[in-house]
Amino acid sequence: MRAAVMRQSRIVVDEVPDPEPGSGEVLVKTLACGICGSDLHALEHAAAMVEAAREAGAPITLDPMRDLILGHEFCAEVLDYGPNTIRRHPPGSRVVSMPVLVRGTSVEGIGFSNLAPGGYGERMVLSEALLLPVPAGLSTEQAALTEPMAVGVHAVARAAMGSNDAALVVGCGPVGLAVIAALRLEGRGPIVASDYSPLRRSLAERLGAHVVVDPARERPMEAFSRAAGFRSAVLFECVGVPGMIQELLRDAPRGARIVVAGVCMELDRIKPFHGIQKELSLHFVLGYTPEEFARALAAIAEGEIDVDPLVTGRVGVEGVAAAFRTLARPEEHCKILVEPWRD
Repeated sequence: MRAAVMRQSRIVVDEVPDPEPGSGEVLVKTLACGICGSDLHALEHAAAMVEAAREAGAPITLDPMRDLILGHEFCAEVLDYGPNTIRRHPPGSRVVSMPVLVRGTSVEGIGFSNLAPGGYGERMVLSEALLLPVPAGLSTEQAALTEPMAVGVHAVARAAMGSNDAALVVGCGPVGLAVIAALRLEGRGPIVASDYSPLRRSLAERLGAHVVVDPARERPMEAFSRAAGFRSAVLFECVGVPGMIQELLRDAPRGARIVVAGVCMELDRIKPFHGIQKELSLHFVLGYTPEEFARALAAIAEGEIDVDPLVTGRVGVEGVAAAFRTLARPEEHCKILVEPWRD
């Protein structure tokens, strides 16, 4: 099959062997797969990602010196089944899945394992038990956004917001936009969002932000205080670069909760006294539960989350390398979908 392969810190297009479904697995055709910020980071810093994951005790098996097919935000079509499968979804069915391949006692991260190719190739294998059918009437593109939206659903759930809480979302890339959508889904307000990019501020409004602010013109906490009044502050850090946590610790009001949803893979520094003096809570989040993944799919299907504005580009495997470069410029794109069948 044709695939965009990460090889020696480069994206190259090559013919690779078709994956074969094992026990309890399904062979699928990739219909659409989003490019995620973590994919961009993996291309540049795969070795550091592996080291950090192992230091944290994560069961990662990735060898960055071997070929890797990225892609974990996907919608696919069922082609065939491996042994010991129920075959609940007939060939031709469209499905989504959490990007996890369960093989006995091992768990492989689809798109982040040399043994579990992701959605930048024409075919993948998925665990049958994790498949969710795409609801009738939901487009393939919309279904492919289930995974990133689930990240927002999880972050908001873990924030455990009360009726007197209001949210400030710092960073309106795909993670921040997913958090905004999830906040709106839960009926939270006011939602204040901050980003330097006019395009992303516009998308934040479309996804449900009540107030958007350009941090080059106004400090986000000032805009938040004006909109939220005396409500308690829940601050979502969705940028994931060094210095952002410290900035929020410095600016947060007393008693605020900081939810770190941005994934920073580099060393960072904070001044703990800022948090101590103001009795701040710092909460890190990652991923989602199966229930949250299913909730995100249902919300998209029911029109409760509008993901259409997020898709700003589509490429075949030949265009993946250029798409990676383009996504470094936030004024041009938000989410580019890889469609391996596309010429």
